[in-house]
Amino acid sequence: MSGSVFLFLNLGGGEVFIIAIVVLMFFGSDKLPGIAKGLGKGLRELNDAKAQIQNEITKSTDGFSQEIKRHTEEIQSEIDKAGQVVKRQVADVNKAISDEGKTIKDTLNN
Repeated sequence: MSGSVFLFLNLGGGEVFIIAIVVLMFFGSDKLPGIAKGLGKGLRELNDAKAQIQNEITKSTDGFSQEIKRHTEEIQSEIDKAGQVVKRQVADVNKAISDEGKTIKDTLNN
């Protein structure tokens, strides 16, 4: 991962070495472990906060997704009911037309 950071910043090995020497000279070798520990703690807290925010977003949107699913199922049920009514009406009209056709045919044959 650190290699990808260096690629992102477009830093080479020599440049990283010079930066490390400057940091060492500026802070001293005795303070570097404390600085690294502080940076590590800060990154851990940042990651924990990010995970907590992601969990909160997931929890808050979970209710919405369940409600949307319930409404979708209700709408699908209503569509299915309406479709069954239309099918029955079409079947009734088809039967009525067929019966009228038979009646007309019988009248013409007599």
